[in-house]
Amino acid sequence: MKYRLLLSCLLASLLGSATFAAEDHPNVILFLVDDMGWMDSTVYGSEYYETPNMERFAEQSMKFTDAYAVPLCSPTRASILTGQYSSRHGVTSASGHQAPAAEDAPKYPAGASPRSQFVYAKSKNYLDPSFITIAEVLKEAGYRTGHFGKWHLGLIEKYRPAHHGFDVTWQCAPDPGPPSYFSPYGVSPDGRPTGQHHVGNITDGPDGEYITDRVTDEAIAFMEESKDGPFFLNLWHYGVHGPWGHKEEYTKEFAKKTDPRGEQRNPIMASMLKSVDESLGRIMAKVEELGLADNTLFIFYSDNGGNFHSNTPGSRQMSVPPTHPKYQNVLDWKKWAGPEPPTNNAPLREGKGRIYEGGQRVPLMVRWPGKIEAASENHDVVGPIDLYPTILEAVDLEKPADHIVDGESIMPLLKQEGELERDALFTWFPHLIPAASVRQGDWKLIRRFEPHPDYPDTVELYNLKKDIGETNNVAEQHPEKVEQLQALIDEFVEETGALYPKPNPNYQPNAVVNNRPGRDPTFGLVPRSSELKVADGMLEVAITGRNPFLGTAQAKGQGPMKFTIKARSQKGGTGKLVWKTAEQETFDLEGQAVSYELAAKDDWQEVTVLMPVEGKAQTVRIYLPEQVPSLEIASMEFTSAQSGKSIKIWDFTKAKASK
Repeated sequence: MKYRLLLSCLLASLLGSATFAAEDHPNVILFLVDDMGWMDSTVYGSEYYETPNMERFAEQSMKFTDAYAVPLCSPTRASILTGQYSSRHGVTSASGHQAPAAEDAPKYPAGASPRSQFVYAKSKNYLDPSFITIAEVLKEAGYRTGHFGKWHLGLIEKYRPAHHGFDVTWQCAPDPGPPSYFSPYGVSPDGRPTGQHHVGNITDGPDGEYITDRVTDEAIAFMEESKDGPFFLNLWHYGVHGPWGHKEEYTKEFAKKTDPRGEQRNPIMASMLKSVDESLGRIMAKVEELGLADNTLFIFYSDNGGNFHSNTPGSRQMSVPPTHPKYQNVLDWKKWAGPEPPTNNAPLREGKGRIYEGGQRVPLMVRWPGKIEAASENHDVVGPIDLYPTILEAVDLEKPADHIVDGESIMPLLKQEGELERDALFTWFPHLIPAASVRQGDWKLIRRFEPHPDYPDTVELYNLKKDIGETNNVAEQHPEKVEQLQALIDEFVEETGALYPKPNPNYQPNAVVNNRPGRDPTFGLVPRSSELKVADGMLEVAITGRNPFLGTAQAKGQGPMKFTIKARSQKGGTGKLVWKTAEQETFDLEGQAVSYELAAKDDWQEVTVLMPVEGKAQTVRIYLPEQVPSLEIASMEFTSAQSGKSIKIWDFTKAKASK
């Protein structure tokens, strides 16, 4: 309450009145797309997706080439509303659909997996109402405010948009994605549509109504009611997030199309992007119809990089049983998209949920006729923390008292009248594969808190001007730059109060946790469907499930390569090796695989197989014979097939037994 009183007093003293005339102060529209990657429009280089309205918007806007988000949606959304880094507001992961933790709950779990060196702080799963959001500032100043679409910043009533400054809302919860893309929008516990089992104020439309269209309808109605404003329209689309509902008539047409770049080929995603593009066109048309274009700051943005991992072979979505409520979506995905992930962010590396460029770099375009030069382009590094101060400067309001804003207004860039004062932009992401990053000019440094089998380097340095795909870690070649950027991260941690990882009291350096990928700091081997035990002079492997393998990112070598294993087992069988290069986001389980045979005998046997790797191997999976209940491994080695030089060797003959 004290924040509201301070804010009201501040505004009253500055303005003398809490009401603005529409002709004196611009409207603000924030059009946010969910999971839209940097390359997911023709504006940014896609030759598969069709986004003519985004093209038209770009022709009237300034396009940013180096705009960033946090790799998951909720932290970005909280940063937009508060102007703060996620390390300050505390929403560091996408858990806003979960029941909120008690306000006095411990910030760290008591412990973690024995193979993890650290315990990582929990993310807040709601946006704390004590923060003064941009919507509250505008509302106090006389703006009519409306939120339409995804929220994902708090499950229960007191954390929803109406309690963060929005006069009008249309949203549902829980909401990582909508319960359904088609009306009725609710779902019952067994997965059947009912239109009754959502919370929030979303209402059903005619059967089959598409939620992207409906959110647009609600936003247009709000603009019509607010045309004598000023108003703030916060339009946060559900598309193109799962459960990937799509208009089949669009999907059929994209299924006939091929990408000249050979990168993007998912007709479901193309269909959904077409619907989002149509929404943008309708909003633009309504702004024109109401005569508000010249007096409206219009921002187009995405909350994180494109999804590159869902609904691919081996992913959770593709392995749900036929009785699961989501199975129909899986069947639909297989019918239209087969094994294709939602999108491909190439030339950027990886995507959503990762701290590489594919997970962070997003489209950003800003339009304001007469103030921003049409069809202009900017290469400065900007992020979600910058929207709050930018909007305030655009509408001629001061920052609220007692509310820290980490961002910097980009109005000098938009008007081409100045430069940003800050030296660097930071990302704090202590989840999934925990890391922090800093972007300064052309340089980007990634700090991982501990090694990971797929990412063994705890420090990665890239010159993005020369290497936008982050394929060449040059940390060893530039120690002074590493030291400088590491110091900046340390300052950022101290300044924002980031909850740094703590030592894990359960940590056991020799521990191997079964049946799921993870860290094994002893050998850099990740067991899947297998249990590992270090005996004197050997590694004992017990097969516990289907498709067992040992994964590693330590066999990085230029192909072709040779793999040699010295093992023994009383029962023989067939194994295989599968690899991917730095340029690949997923494994090609058929096209990049080679088999090997282990005979059934008590004596040690040595088997060598040639791996026809093209390029440089990044990650390798050593699939073990599924028919073998157990085997013993004395050693494994990867060597260059051309030079014979050893790339990586595991010699368990020198290993001591696990305790």
